[in-house]
Amino acid sequence: MTQAVRWQKSSYSGGGDGNTCVEIAKLDTHTAVRDSKAPARATLTFPAGAFASFVEALKEAPPVRTSR
Repeated sequence: MTQAVRWQKSSYSGGGDGNTCVEIAKLDTHTAVRDSKAPARATLTFPAGAFASFVEALKEAPPVRTSR
């Protein structure tokens, strides 16, 4: 049986249109990540524990500004 996927956008979505973001989907054992501007393209999938550790590390790191 295939698991239904429910994509969520971050409350920190940037840009004026709110589409400059990634979306995540929590699966049974993994977390999937995709580009909100191109949802039909490739999806990255990470073990749930690894993704949770990644998010916690981002919360602890100081913000970095880059110029375009």
